[in-house]
Amino acid sequence: MKKILIVEDESLVAHHLKLILNGAGYKVSGIADSVPEALSAIEDQKPDLVLLDIHLKGSLNGIDLAKQLTESNIPFVYLSANFQGTLLEEAKSTLPYGFLVKPFREHDLLTTLDVAFYRYRNSQASRQLQEMELDTKVKEIRALNIDIKQKLMAVARTLQPHVPFDYLNIFIRKAGEGIITSLGFYRIGFDEYQLIGDDEFININGLNHQKLLDIYASMPQIARSGLFNARGFSGLYQDNPLTNIIANTYETTSALFFPVLQNESTTIRYEFYNRKDDSYTRQHITLLSRLQYAISNIFEDCHHSPGKTTPQIVVPAEKQISHVGTQDHALRFDGIIARSPSMLSVLDHIAIVAPVDTSVLILGESGTGKEKIAKSVHALSARKLKPLVIVNCAALPANLIESELFGHEKGAFTGAAERRTGKFELAHKGTIFLDEIGEMPLDLQVKLLRALQEHEIERIGGNSPIKIDVRIIAATNRNLEVEMEEGRFRLDLYYRLFVFPIVVPPLKERPEDIVALIESFIGHYAKKYNKAVTGVTPAVLDKLIDYPWPGNVRELENYIDRSVLLSRDKLITEMYLPKYIHQSTVPEPVGRLKTIEENERDYILDVLKKCNGRIRGANGAAEVMGLPPTTLHSKMKRLGIK
Repeated sequence: MKKILIVEDESLVAHHLKLILNGAGYKVSGIADSVPEALSAIEDQKPDLVLLDIHLKGSLNGIDLAKQLTESNIPFVYLSANFQGTLLEEAKSTLPYGFLVKPFREHDLLTTLDVAFYRYRNSQASRQLQEMELDTKVKEIRALNIDIKQKLMAVARTLQPHVPFDYLNIFIRKAGEGIITSLGFYRIGFDEYQLIGDDEFININGLNHQKLLDIYASMPQIARSGLFNARGFSGLYQDNPLTNIIANTYETTSALFFPVLQNESTTIRYEFYNRKDDSYTRQHITLLSRLQYAISNIFEDCHHSPGKTTPQIVVPAEKQISHVGTQDHALRFDGIIARSPSMLSVLDHIAIVAPVDTSVLILGESGTGKEKIAKSVHALSARKLKPLVIVNCAALPANLIESELFGHEKGAFTGAAERRTGKFELAHKGTIFLDEIGEMPLDLQVKLLRALQEHEIERIGGNSPIKIDVRIIAATNRNLEVEMEEGRFRLDLYYRLFVFPIVVPPLKERPEDIVALIESFIGHYAKKYNKAVTGVTPAVLDKLIDYPWPGNVRELENYIDRSVLLSRDKLITEMYLPKYIHQSTVPEPVGRLKTIEENERDYILDVLKKCNGRIRGANGAAEVMGLPPTTLHSKMKRLGIK
C-alpha cells in the first residue's frame, strides 16, 4: 500500500483528500500545514509521494519544500488554486510529477497520482540504467592505452549529457610535489571541445604564470561538493578568483563543484560551469557520488601535471577511440544545426532519451524543427531499422483521424469498401510521430491514452484489440497547460506524454546558430539550383541576425531559398524581409513614438553607461536590471549594442 503525505493548510481540503485517498486504497501517512511540520513527517513516515499545496503557513511555501523533495528524490504533486506566470515557471523548475488545480474532481486526483507513480518508476529505472552505463564507460576509459588528457576528455564527453556544462575545469593540487594546475574543456560543438591548459588559459586571459599561480594559491578550500546557482554563484564569483575569470570569459552563471579526491596532500576537483541559471541540482551530485570511485581512479596512473597542452580543437571521441561514447551521433541528428548552448542542450537530451524506449514530447514554436528532433530520436534508437511513421494531426479532418490512426474494417462505415491498416499498425516495432498533437479531438485522446497504457488498439468496426509495439513521439506548438485548463487536452494524456519533454528554443533566442544555418542553406540551394552563390554580404548578414524570425528556422530557410534562386552574384546582396523590421533606416517623422525594441535599447544603453560598461558582478548592469548576464548579452546582440 503506497503512503502519501498531504501538505495542505486548509483543513477541509486536507481531510477531503484523505477520504478520497483512503477510499482508493492509499495510506495517508499524515497531514501537515507547514514546511517544518512536513519535513518532520517525511523523516518519520518516509512517504512514497507528497501532495503539496504551494501556499502554506509560515515563512516557507510549497516550492521551498519541493526543492528539498527533489534533492531527496521524493516524488510530489502540486496542489494550487492558481498556476500562472512566474509562479508556474518556478513550480515547474522543481521537477514535480504532476499538477492539480483546485477545485478538482476525484477522478482527476486519482489519475494524476497514477501518472505520477508511473513517471517516477520510469525515471527511477532510467536513472539506474544510466548510472550503470556511465560507470561501465568510465571504467573502460581508464583501461584505454592513452594519456591522461585524452582520458579526461573522454570522461568529460561521457558526463556531458548527464551533468551538462559549457566549461569543465579540473583543478589539481598536489602539495607534496608542489603541483597546482587546472585543465579546462570548453564546449564548442555537440561533441567538440577546446582543451585549455595553463598556457592557453594564460594567453586567453592576458595573465602570466606567476599571476596564475597566485590565483591558484588564493583560491578558497572547497572540501565538499556544492551547487552554486543564482545568488550562490554570485558569492562564488566574488570569493573565488578562478571562477571570476571563467565566468567573465565564458559567460557562465551557475556551477557545480565536486571533489573526487581530497586529503592533506592532494586535491582533485571537477568544476562544472554552465551559462544557464539554476542548471544544477542535488540529483547531479548524487549521480557523481555514485561515479566517484570510477572518475577518481582515472588519476591513479597519473604521475605528471596535465595542465600544459597544445592549443587544439579536439577531434570527436568516436573518431579517436571507437568504443568510447555513442557512435555517429553527428551523422544521425538529421541535419540539425547547433552551435548555441540551448540547441546543444537539445542534442544532449536527444542522445539521452533516444536509447531509452519511452514516450517523448517535443515542445516549441512552429518552424523550430520539431520533426527533425523526432527523426533524430528514432535514428539513434534501437528501433532505427524499423518504420518511422509521421502523422500531422492538424492536417487530418476530424472524421478521418481515427481511421487514419487505428484503421478500420471493411464495411465499418459508409465508404469503407476495404480493410484499412492504421498508422499505429504500420509503425509496429518502430516509432510513430504525432505532430501537432494539441489539435487532436478529445475523444481520440482517450484512444491514444489506451494505446500508451495498454499497448493495444482497435480498428473501427473491429471485434478484438490488436497488440502493438510502438514508441510514441509527440510534438506541439501549443501551450498544453493552458489547453488542459480550458478543457481541450486531457490531463492524464499530458502526463503520460510528458515523461521526457524536449523544449526547442525559437531562433530569436539562439542567434549563434543563424550564421551556421545560413551557410548550410546556401550550400544546399546553390547545389539544387546549380548556382555559384557562396554567401551573403556583411550588410545582409547583420540584417538577418537582427531579424526576430517569427517563423523560425523554416522562415529563414524559405528566405535563403528565394534569395539564392534570385541571386546573380556569388554573394547575396539583398534580402527582402518585412519592411517594419528595419524602420530605423527611415527618417523618423516628428512626434513618432519609439517602438518597444527602441525603448529597450535606450534603457540598456543608459544602464550600461551608469555601470561604466560593467555587465557582470556586483552593481553590474545585469544585476541592476534583474537579468542573468547571458540574457543581457543576448538582448545586446539582438539590439545591436556592442
